[in-house]
Amino acid sequence: MPPGLLDRPRLPSSVLFMCTHNAVRSPMAMGLMRQSHGRKVYVASAGVREGETDGFVIAVMQELGADLRRHYPTLLEDLEDTNFDLIITLSPEAHHRALELTRTQSVEVEYWPTEDPSVAEGSREERLAAYRMVRDRLADRIADRFP
Repeated sequence: MPPGLLDRPRLPSSVLFMCTHNAVRSPMAMGLMRQSHGRKVYVASAGVREGETDGFVIAVMQELGADLRRHYPTLLEDLEDTNFDLIITLSPEAHHRALELTRTQSVEVEYWPTEDPSVAEGSREERLAAYRMVRDRLADRIADRFP
Protein backbone atom coordinates (compact mmCIF):
# COMPACT_ATOMS: atom_id res chain seq x y z
CA MET A 1 0.00 0.00 0.00
CA PRO A 2 1.45 3.43 -0.96
CA PRO A 3 2.62 5.62 1.96
CA GLY A 4 -0.02 8.02 3.23
CA LEU A 5 -2.95 6.09 1.77
CA LEU A 6 -4.17 5.15 5.23
CA ASP A 7 -4.01 8.81 6.30
CA ARG A 8 -6.64 9.91 3.78
CA PRO A 9 -10.23 10.26 4.99
CA ARG A 10 -12.54 7.62 3.58
CA LEU A 11 -14.94 8.93 0.95
CA PRO A 12 -18.46 8.29 2.25
CA SER A 13 -21.04 6.77 -0.08
CA SER A 14 -23.66 9.36 0.90
CA VAL A 15 -23.49 12.91 2.29
CA LEU A 16 -26.25 15.22 3.45
CA PHE A 17 -25.56 18.95 3.78
CA MET A 18 -27.91 20.71 6.20
CA CYS A 19 -28.52 24.35 7.03
CA THR A 20 -31.43 26.31 8.41
CA HIS A 21 -33.58 26.87 5.30
CA ASN A 22 -31.86 24.80 2.59
CA ALA A 23 -31.83 27.91 0.44
CA VAL A 24 -28.23 29.18 0.52
CA ARG A 25 -25.41 27.30 2.26
CA SER A 26 -26.48 23.66 1.95
CA PRO A 27 -27.49 23.90 -1.74
CA MET A 28 -24.13 25.53 -2.49
CA ALA A 29 -22.28 22.75 -0.68
CA MET A 30 -24.41 20.11 -2.40
CA GLY A 31 -23.69 21.60 -5.84
CA LEU A 32 -19.97 21.81 -5.16
CA MET A 33 -19.79 18.26 -3.83
CA ARG A 34 -21.74 16.95 -6.81
CA GLN A 35 -19.29 18.69 -9.14
CA SER A 36 -16.28 17.09 -7.51
CA HIS A 37 -17.61 13.69 -6.39
CA GLY A 38 -21.09 13.32 -7.87
CA ARG A 39 -20.34 10.05 -9.64
CA LYS A 40 -18.86 8.46 -6.51
CA VAL A 41 -21.02 9.90 -3.72
CA TYR A 42 -24.78 10.35 -3.33
CA VAL A 43 -25.25 13.99 -2.24
CA ALA A 44 -28.37 15.72 -0.94
CA SER A 45 -29.26 18.82 1.06
CA ALA A 46 -32.02 19.76 3.46
CA GLY A 47 -33.09 22.39 5.94
CA VAL A 48 -34.80 22.39 9.29
CA ARG A 49 -37.23 25.21 8.44
CA GLU A 50 -39.13 26.27 5.32
CA GLY A 51 -37.04 28.31 2.90
CA GLU A 52 -37.33 30.02 -0.47
CA THR A 53 -35.13 29.72 -3.55
CA ASP A 54 -32.37 32.34 -3.55
CA GLY A 55 -31.43 33.89 -6.90
CA PHE A 56 -27.99 34.92 -5.69
CA VAL A 57 -27.15 31.27 -4.99
CA ILE A 58 -28.16 30.30 -8.51
CA ALA A 59 -26.06 33.15 -9.96
CA VAL A 60 -22.83 32.45 -8.05
CA MET A 61 -23.06 28.70 -8.59
CA GLN A 62 -23.60 29.18 -12.34
CA GLU A 63 -20.29 31.05 -12.39
CA LEU A 64 -18.66 27.69 -11.58
CA GLY A 65 -20.84 25.71 -13.95
CA ALA A 66 -23.15 24.28 -11.28
CA ASP A 67 -26.80 24.59 -12.25
CA LEU A 68 -29.06 24.95 -9.21
CA ARG A 69 -32.05 26.39 -11.07
CA ARG A 70 -34.06 23.24 -10.32
CA HIS A 71 -33.20 23.24 -6.62
CA TYR A 72 -36.13 23.89 -4.32
CA PRO A 73 -35.60 24.11 -0.56
CA THR A 74 -36.38 20.79 1.09
CA LEU A 75 -37.08 20.02 4.73
CA LEU A 76 -35.27 17.14 6.37
CA GLU A 77 -38.64 15.47 6.96
CA ASP A 78 -39.42 15.62 3.23
CA LEU A 79 -36.38 13.61 2.13
CA GLU A 80 -37.26 10.18 0.78
CA ASP A 81 -34.19 8.67 2.41
CA THR A 82 -32.60 9.99 5.60
CA ASN A 83 -29.95 7.30 5.94
CA PHE A 84 -26.62 8.95 5.19
CA ASP A 85 -23.05 8.02 6.05
CA LEU A 86 -22.23 11.63 6.86
CA ILE A 87 -24.26 14.73 7.68
CA ILE A 88 -22.43 18.04 7.42
CA THR A 89 -24.22 20.85 9.19
CA LEU A 90 -23.62 24.47 8.29
CA SER A 91 -25.72 26.30 10.90
CA PRO A 92 -26.22 25.82 14.66
CA GLU A 93 -29.90 24.93 14.27
CA ALA A 94 -29.12 22.30 11.65
CA HIS A 95 -26.36 20.89 13.82
CA HIS A 96 -28.68 20.41 16.79
CA ARG A 97 -31.24 18.70 14.55
CA ALA A 98 -28.61 16.38 13.05
CA LEU A 99 -27.37 15.41 16.50
CA GLU A 100 -30.93 14.33 17.34
CA LEU A 101 -30.71 11.87 14.43
CA THR A 102 -27.70 10.18 16.03
CA ARG A 103 -30.01 8.87 18.76
CA THR A 104 -31.71 6.52 16.30
CA GLN A 105 -29.24 6.24 13.41
CA SER A 106 -25.61 5.36 13.06
CA VAL A 107 -24.47 8.50 11.27
CA GLU A 108 -21.40 10.69 11.52
CA VAL A 109 -22.09 14.40 11.97
CA GLU A 110 -19.61 17.21 11.26
CA TYR A 111 -20.23 20.87 12.03
CA TRP A 112 -18.83 23.39 9.57
CA PRO A 113 -19.95 26.79 10.92
CA THR A 114 -20.74 28.87 7.84
CA GLU A 115 -21.84 32.49 7.57
CA ASP A 116 -25.23 33.22 6.03
CA PRO A 117 -24.53 35.58 3.11
CA SER A 118 -28.23 36.40 2.73
CA VAL A 119 -27.89 38.86 5.63
CA ALA A 120 -25.32 40.92 3.68
CA GLU A 121 -26.39 44.43 2.77
CA GLY A 122 -25.29 46.81 0.07
CA SER A 123 -25.37 46.91 -3.70
CA ARG A 124 -26.07 43.85 -5.81
CA GLU A 125 -22.34 43.43 -6.42
CA GLU A 126 -21.54 43.69 -2.70
CA ARG A 127 -24.15 41.08 -1.89
CA LEU A 128 -22.88 38.78 -4.66
CA ALA A 129 -19.37 39.15 -3.22
CA ALA A 130 -20.65 37.85 0.14
CA TYR A 131 -22.21 34.83 -1.58
CA ARG A 132 -19.01 34.17 -3.55
CA MET A 133 -16.96 34.28 -0.37
CA VAL A 134 -19.17 31.63 1.27
CA ARG A 135 -19.19 29.54 -1.91
CA ASP A 136 -15.41 29.64 -2.16
CA ARG A 137 -14.92 28.77 1.50
CA LEU A 138 -17.25 25.79 1.11
CA ALA A 139 -15.37 24.72 -2.02
CA ASP A 140 -12.07 24.85 -0.12
CA ARG A 141 -13.51 22.92 2.81
CA ILE A 142 -14.93 20.24 0.52
CA ALA A 143 -11.62 19.91 -1.35
CA ASP A 144 -9.75 19.56 1.95
CA ARG A 145 -12.19 17.04 3.45
CA PHE A 146 -12.81 14.99 0.31
CA PRO A 147 -9.58 14.98 -1.75
